[in-house]
Amino acid sequence: MIDLLPIPAVIVVARNEALDFEAINRPFRQAGLGTIAAESPLVRLLGARIVAFLASDETHQEFNWQVGESIDAQHFRVMLARRAQTRGDGRCLVSLVDQTPEQRTQTSLRREMFSDSLTGLANRGGFEELIDSQVTTANARSHAVMIVNLARFSRVNACLGSLAGDELLISVARRMKGALRGRDTLARIGGDEFAILIQTDDGVLDADHVARRIQAALSTPFRLSDFEIRVDCSIGIALGTDEIAEPEDLIRHAQFAVKRAKQTGDVELYERSSYDIVRTHFGIETRLRRAIENGEMQLAFQPICDLSTGRIISFESLARWAPDDVPVSPVDFIPVAEECGLIVPLGRWAMDAAARTIAEWDAQAGGPCGANVAVNISAIQLQRDNVPAMVRHALETNGVDGNRFTLELTESAIIGDPDGISKTLQALKDLGSRLAMDDFGTGYSNLAYLQRLPIDILKIDRSFITGMLADRDKVAIVRAILSLAQALGMQTTAEGVESNDLAQTLAALGCTYGQGYLYSQPLSSAAAFDYLASRKA
Repeated sequence: MIDLLPIPAVIVVARNEALDFEAINRPFRQAGLGTIAAESPLVRLLGARIVAFLASDETHQEFNWQVGESIDAQHFRVMLARRAQTRGDGRCLVSLVDQTPEQRTQTSLRREMFSDSLTGLANRGGFEELIDSQVTTANARSHAVMIVNLARFSRVNACLGSLAGDELLISVARRMKGALRGRDTLARIGGDEFAILIQTDDGVLDADHVARRIQAALSTPFRLSDFEIRVDCSIGIALGTDEIAEPEDLIRHAQFAVKRAKQTGDVELYERSSYDIVRTHFGIETRLRRAIENGEMQLAFQPICDLSTGRIISFESLARWAPDDVPVSPVDFIPVAEECGLIVPLGRWAMDAAARTIAEWDAQAGGPCGANVAVNISAIQLQRDNVPAMVRHALETNGVDGNRFTLELTESAIIGDPDGISKTLQALKDLGSRLAMDDFGTGYSNLAYLQRLPIDILKIDRSFITGMLADRDKVAIVRAILSLAQALGMQTTAEGVESNDLAQTLAALGCTYGQGYLYSQPLSSAAAFDYLASRKA
């Protein structure tokens, strides 16, 4: 019996490996499976399978069946059934459930899900699926993923509107596709980011050749309205390896290479060593964020002394971090903090901890302890934070006067935006604090702006101080900085002072203060107070 559900039909008889159809029902005919039972495609395409079922001991069997080409194909769920007691009489019920509408809807939804509606290319999900289907462990080395990121695309949207931006993306996609080989596949995986799956014969040479073709294709200006738009791009490449386990790995590696390409201006190939460094930095960021939130950071204090008398006049506070009693160098975690924005909460913590330490020292001394504290203010914090309000809050919370603090700012922070920072510096001066320019001489200084800013102290970078006694050029540079500071009415602090001879020479040249291992290494809060008390005695 042939039955196209849900309407029952008639019996199918099989004798001597030949099928005889008694009749078929209307749904069967409407499905295009024939009007005469014996001429139905069912006989030609599934006859052998039905005969095999009849010859077996099974009473039930189900499978999917597709009729026709992929575009106009019909999809059925075929069920073969018979009663156990009728086995051997050459008869069974053949039922077909037409699943074509569901299949076509599913195919359409899948196409929409994995396609970019603007360009018609595969989107990120579709690109990942493409990699998953084509790149296996066995042939990973014959594939590469290239990421192409358009530069300044947001300006097109901002200046010409989103419609013009969409038109540009379509034009870019068309040109890039024309520059590819037939075996390469283009996708749009982000707003201004395209991805290409490349089949390679010569590894990086093939990938680089495709990259140069892409650059050449995009070098000709695009015409939008009355404007000629030149499109620059950054290209990163990740070669397939035996270690690639997921499609996302290849894409992420290529995107990492794009970040380097934006810095170098050239096509960049993913390198594991650089990626490992970034992963290490990410790990530091995660642990550092937790350390700041949980109060696990510490301050160390290094004395700053008067070069002529040796008296301690101040301590520079330095952030220290030792998770699980394993110290992490500030050279490692400070740049990470600046890159990810953690320098702002870190700077707030340092200011509050320094003010609290001064209050504790004064309490132990029964009055002013006789030394001030210098606190570093990051350029990032100056840009993103209300530094005067932050300093005022720390002073008021701990009951400390502003004149007990020197705020150290880097040369780049001050000179980078002198007009914008002038008000900030004046507000800090109004709190009574002194201002020092740290690492002077290592950046570019506009002396006209330097003259206008309320800087009290220039700190000479240790790179000019170390080995100065044996280097006439360094002596000349230090002498020039000291003369400049004297002309501008500023005091000076030399970093990296490690010998009495060096301290005496700097004092003779007119340097005001010295800081370095000649006096002490950075100390804990308690040790710094004891050191201060011993020097007074």
